[in-house]
Amino acid sequence: PTPEEVLGYMPGEWHVTHDQLVYYMKTLAAASDRISIEETGRTYENRPLLLLTITSPENHRQLESLRREHLELTNPESAARLVTDKMPVVVYQGFSIHGNEPSGANAALLVAYYLAASKSRAVEKLLDETIILFDPCFNPDGLQRFSTWANMHKSQTLVSDPQSREFNEVWPRGRTNHYWFDLNRDWLPVQLPESQARLRTFHRWKPNVLTDHHEMGSDATFFFQPGVPQRTNPLTPRRNQELTAAIARYHAEALNEIGSLYYSEENYDDFYYGKGSTYPDANGGIGILFEQASSRGHLQETDNGLLSFPFTIRNQVRTALSTLKAAHELRKDLLDYQRDFFAEAAKEGAADPRKAFVVGTADRSRLQAFCEVLDRHQIEAYRLQRPVANGSHSFLPDQSLVIPLAQKQYRLIQALFDTSTEFADSIFYDISAWTFPYAFGLDWTDME
Repeated sequence: PTPEEVLGYMPGEWHVTHDQLVYYMKTLAAASDRISIEETGRTYENRPLLLLTITSPENHRQLESLRREHLELTNPESAARLVTDKMPVVVYQGFSIHGNEPSGANAALLVAYYLAASKSRAVEKLLDETIILFDPCFNPDGLQRFSTWANMHKSQTLVSDPQSREFNEVWPRGRTNHYWFDLNRDWLPVQLPESQARLRTFHRWKPNVLTDHHEMGSDATFFFQPGVPQRTNPLTPRRNQELTAAIARYHAEALNEIGSLYYSEENYDDFYYGKGSTYPDANGGIGILFEQASSRGHLQETDNGLLSFPFTIRNQVRTALSTLKAAHELRKDLLDYQRDFFAEAAKEGAADPRKAFVVGTADRSRLQAFCEVLDRHQIEAYRLQRPVANGSHSFLPDQSLVIPLAQKQYRLIQALFDTSTEFADSIFYDISAWTFPYAFGLDWTDME
């Protein structure tokens, strides 16, 4: 069934509420053998966090074995024997992590329908060779707040004046989750239920590509990564940016076909690993940020003319599909890159003169909280077995953890403990890095 048949309106005529989004996705999954649906968690307001797995019926029948084989790419000891020519690529598509950036979640209605209903040979082949992890809304509570606001202030004859109440939400607005936390800064801290559900999905599959569909100021156009080249995290391999640029060519082609304006390699960066578009870069994948100029309601006057809500949805649909086309056609490149990433990280970790980080505190609850963060990132940590001293730092066994560097999450560990204060470009979108031992108030040192 189409979204219109189930919801009673064409996407873009109204802002989809989260309950409507859930209802449609469950209805679609029940009607299609290409889709399975599960609840990965609940928000603070008790809304379900959904994950659709979209692939061919044949892949669904062997999904667990495909997942296990895919994870072997991250194991340097066994990855070399895998034949990537025959393996499906894994793409994680997420929408509207900021609830008042709604074109993503509304586009998810159409993208999911297209993947379920299309009878084209191209889509069938794509689904044979691609496993799509599809999250229609990263931030249910925020989307519900914003959709309520936009719909309740919609006029029968659309008002486009930017001063209209429709475009100016009351505090706390819909950007954040229930506790007003920006979920797109929580990929590293992982403190919130929405983030914890996302990370479980991410590490259960280790996707090759993850997309994060956002909106920006109404007077802009459309952005896709790569970001500003000199603002790339130095821990990110060059090959990552080469593949990001290769995927970007597919986005450019898709938007050129419909005459949409866009830009790349400006404004946004690839530095802080705590965002959805950069976290994959520290985990052997490719993270991609999309930023669509926001209508903020249904129709708004901008520097580029009238910007309608359906127009914003269309751009998000086009780039969601261009992502899938790119991932499918670059499938072997992406799978080989993932294997190489973890093999090289393991070698770098083994060659590092520092053998481990040691962290400690007399506050065991704080140490436990830190340990939980490491566990969510699949970073190995161990209890200290005997007292250790390094210069002015002393650590006791019952108050300390040892984090060895010779492990496959070597690059992510470096990011968590990074203390860099000099950068190629001193300007950042907002955050350069969070040094986690400092954030948790822990004493720490590296050990040779």
